[in-house]
Parts: sequence; structure tokens; C-alpha cells
Amino acid sequence: MRLPIDRRLTLSAALLAVVAGVVPATAAHAAANPFSAPTAVQTAAPTPDMEAVTQALKNTTEVGAPGAMVRITGSGAPLTSAVGVQDRTTGAAMDVNGRFRIGSVTKTFSSVVLLQLVDEGKLSLDAPVNQYLPGLLPDDRITVRHLLTHRSGLSDYTNAMFDKTVPGFEAVRNKVFTYQELVALSLREPRTTEPGVSYQYSNTNFVVVGMLIEKATGHGVAKEYERRIIKPLKLKNTSYVHPSTEIKGAHLHGYLHPDEAGAPLVDSTEQTVSWAQSAGAMISNAADLNTFMSALLGGKLLKPATLDAMLTMTPTDAAKTRFYGLGLRRYDLSCGTSVYGHTGTVQGFYTYAFSTRDGKRSLAAVANTSNKGAANTALGGTLEGAFCGKKTPAAPAAAPSAAPAQRSFALIPALTAAPAEQDLPEHGSR
Repeated sequence: MRLPIDRRLTLSAALLAVVAGVVPATAAHAAANPFSAPTAVQTAAPTPDMEAVTQALKNTTEVGAPGAMVRITGSGAPLTSAVGVQDRTTGAAMDVNGRFRIGSVTKTFSSVVLLQLVDEGKLSLDAPVNQYLPGLLPDDRITVRHLLTHRSGLSDYTNAMFDKTVPGFEAVRNKVFTYQELVALSLREPRTTEPGVSYQYSNTNFVVVGMLIEKATGHGVAKEYERRIIKPLKLKNTSYVHPSTEIKGAHLHGYLHPDEAGAPLVDSTEQTVSWAQSAGAMISNAADLNTFMSALLGGKLLKPATLDAMLTMTPTDAAKTRFYGLGLRRYDLSCGTSVYGHTGTVQGFYTYAFSTRDGKRSLAAVANTSNKGAANTALGGTLEGAFCGKKTPAAPAAAPSAAPAQRSFALIPALTAAPAEQDLPEHGSR
């Protein structure tokens, strides 16, 4: 059932009524208060438009991904679609059950573990990081919350590390770093902002999150992911194997685009991912990501007040359609529905893992390539079909003498009109 549209809204304002989805914060609210409150579910999401979803996957392969696939839950049996190949050598078709590297979706796993520690009284969001890790950072004003919201001002060390994509990757493919070494790389660079002033995405923040988890628990992050998330949710295809280079079991091969146009793709499947660790080194599959995001948004992993804190967000783009909370993104789609989750980029893989606010509809999509921004953006198009369903046809243009034209959904720009989020620096041809 569709909800009525407030016909007074302009294209630049956020929708106040939605197509059977989640009501997002309004643009006016976001302007008055940079942190938007969590939103409430109104009705069930519409039936996914699998034709549109599959077209988004085809668009992804047409601009450079060997393969792409998606899995959507919340409409009866899981809906899946796959195009292209998962292995360019054998020609094996893309497998919706295959494992892959999830990149920065790892950040949401790390955030859940840290927020559970907050609930247990072992950490405080507004305490200085240096209270727990004395002398680590050059500024006592940087808090735990600043890390989770990317507002610490700590430079992202991957900008220099992957300034040249393939040479940078090959230099670290088999290398094992300590957390301290990665933080030291960041501290060589100027800070991007004063603590708390503005959002600046940085992998350094979640390296420090990993250090906090290990300091508070006395265990490696692998053990904490396992006992707090993986085992309780029975995620049979999810693991943190750092510094092992192998993806065990049936898995996708990842392919890295060189910076030079026309250069052959590089098979980047096997690597330590030690350059990312708690910021991006986990392995999973689409079914497990569906389960994880649905459980998180459905309130199964955090206390209600803590989940509300995680979902309290600040805009990350001028159009105010994208937001970031505590290790979690929010996208406001063209139909007005808001979805919550994270994107992931690691050499050879782009990932989207998102859910509605109630956790009842979730999507996991992956393309087995990276350093190809057009493919990342195209893959993001799966969100529209999955959560917005069939588009309403555009209304005919009004005559010049008529009242102001009524806005239709078809005239509202889609999320994917903007470039995709960049979790890592990208330099390849688009």
C-alpha cells in the first residue's frame, strides 16, 4: 500500500511520505540539527523489482566487473540474481552462495563488538581514546565516539599506501602489519579536521577500534567477532582469518583494475588484508550478511538505547541523502525509504549490505572487482529495485497555464546518480 505524497516538497527536500517503507529524517530537520534521530518503520517494504535489480547487475558487468550478484530477504523465500563469472580462468558462473572479502562492512562488525563493550561498562563512547590506550594518539580530545563516526581527524593511511593501485597492493599483499604500525602511518600525515568538527572517512579510525576491543577484552578481535556475533547468529560462512591469505571453501575470485586504462585485471583474491584488519579484513557470503544486518537492525545484537545511538547520524553529502552513524551508513532512496548498513571495498570486491530499519528486508550485493568506480556505482543501483519496488510512471507535464506541476517519484533523482562511496582511494579509469 502506498502512502500519500506531500505534494509541496521540492526535488531538493527529503520526502515526508514514502512508498511503503521507512520515513527518513527531513532535509529541514537535518539542516537544523546535523545529527538526525533514528527513524521508525511505518509499513512493510514493497515487493522487490527483480527486473530492475538484475539490470543493475548487468550494468555493473558492462562497465568492468567480471561478475555481480545479489541476495534479498524479507519477501518470502530469498530472492537472488547473478550475472557474469566468479572465476575468469575457469569461466565458472557467479555463485550467490560463494564467500568473498567484505571490506569495510567489517567496520559494522567491529562497531557492534565495541558497542557491546560499552553496554558492559568496559568502554565509554565519550571518553578519550588515550584513557584506554595511553599515548597512542597526539590529541586527548579524540574520543571513542569520534572514531566510530569518522570525526576524529585522523588521516587515512591508505591514501598514501594505495596512491598507485596495483603497485601499492602488491607491496602489501603478503605483508603483516601491527596495529601500531598502521596508526604510525596515519600520524605521519596532517590531520584532516579538529576532533568532532566534520566527517572525514578514515580506515585509521577502525584500526584504533580494533585496538580498543583487544585492550578491553584481552582477546584478539577474531575471538570477539566469533563469540559475540558469528556463533550467536550461526554465520557459517563468516570468518576473520588475518593474516592467512586464503578464502576457504567455495568463493569468488576478486579482480583489481589497474590505474592504466586497458591494462589486464589482477587476480587479488589471496592476500593478508593486514593493511586493514579490524577496518576491513573479514570474509563472508551474501546469506550471512543478510542475517547479520537483519539481526542488527532487528535489535538482536545491541540494547535498544545503544542501537538508537548507532543510528543517530550526520549527513555525509550536500544533498543529505547519505548519512553516517556509529559504524553504520544510512541511504535515503529515491522513493523515500531509508536503508541502513555499510559498503565495502577491498582489492577485487565491492559489497553492499543494507537493511530496512526493522531488519525485515535486507540486501547483500557484491561485484568481484575494484578500482572501477562506475562498477561500484552501478552495483548500488540494486538498492532501488530491492527496497523501492516498481517505480510509479511519471505524470505528464502540466500545461503552461496550469497549477504548479505535481512531483512524481520518477522525477526524483535516484541515489546512484551520485558516485558511489569510496572506502579506499580509487584511481582507475571510470
